[in-house]
Amino acid sequence: MLDRLIDASKIEAIEQIIDKGERFAILVHRNPDGDAVGSATALALFLRARGKSATVIVPNAFPVFLAWLPSADETIVYETARDEAVAAIGAADALFCLDFNALSRLGELGEVVASLAAPRVLIDHHLQPDEGFAVEVSYPAACSTAELVFRIIYRMNNEALTHDIAECIYTGMMTDTGSFAYASNSKDIYIIISCLIAAGIDKDLIYRRVFYNYSPNRMKLLGYMMYDKLRVYPAFNAALLTLTYKEMRRFCVAKGDTEGLVNMPLQIKGVRFVCFLREEVPGKINVSLRSVDDFPCNSVAAEYFSGGGHKNASGGEVYGTMEYAVERFRTALSKYKQQLTE
Repeated sequence: MLDRLIDASKIEAIEQIIDKGERFAILVHRNPDGDAVGSATALALFLRARGKSATVIVPNAFPVFLAWLPSADETIVYETARDEAVAAIGAADALFCLDFNALSRLGELGEVVASLAAPRVLIDHHLQPDEGFAVEVSYPAACSTAELVFRIIYRMNNEALTHDIAECIYTGMMTDTGSFAYASNSKDIYIIISCLIAAGIDKDLIYRRVFYNYSPNRMKLLGYMMYDKLRVYPAFNAALLTLTYKEMRRFCVAKGDTEGLVNMPLQIKGVRFVCFLREEVPGKINVSLRSVDDFPCNSVAAEYFSGGGHKNASGGEVYGTMEYAVERFRTALSKYKQQLTE
């Protein structure tokens, strides 16, 4: 039996917004991942099945290994189609904000959204959401935003789960849990998966479509990162990966080529915390943090990298040189040494 995680009043409020409106825009965070794209496309398909117009809008492009998702080719990318994106948002009767807890996570697109009077519905599993949402479905206990979208759809109409919707939801859940390697001990997750399989998905095929779909450059980059760029700090049970802008150009890194690299050093015996510093733009370092057990990498993200996220998966950014970013990491190790080694 699936727990009723989401308050009934929130389900009812969302259903009222859907019934009253005709056009909806679905927004996800900058650098959209599998959970963002999977949950957004699932919700769009559900709304269209109810006779509504639903447009998914992303701040910038998502990885190519997600392009196979049903209706993903209809997504509007704000970075390359600004006028079309702004028009779709402006025409919406309501805005669904998925997989982010603050409009700042939209980048420039957040300013456009903030200027509109249309009600905003938050569906997210990150901590400490901003205010200003007409309906707030915020449950950090959920493994993914895709899980929450499933729960909403299932509670509204448990017969509305089509094969295409199920594929999108499974992709979001799978990618946000490291293929169910973390944040996935709830029995409800596997009840949901059984429902998705009953809807006809091939979970093995989905796995291959996502994880066996990389470029040759990605494989060359992977070898280089593990051999030349991996630094292990045994005294702190931690590891560091760095990738400069020059190195990204050398390996012709495309969107998605660095996906999952931050998780790999966790396979090293004793490593509990990994930091990946990635200079996608000169002078700006993107930070990805991963941890296991009870080590709160989101605390490190907030204190040292102007970021946040989940206890075991967080991110942030640093403006400056790679050397400065590495020094921030080392300072964090000293601060958190006891928690990393106890």
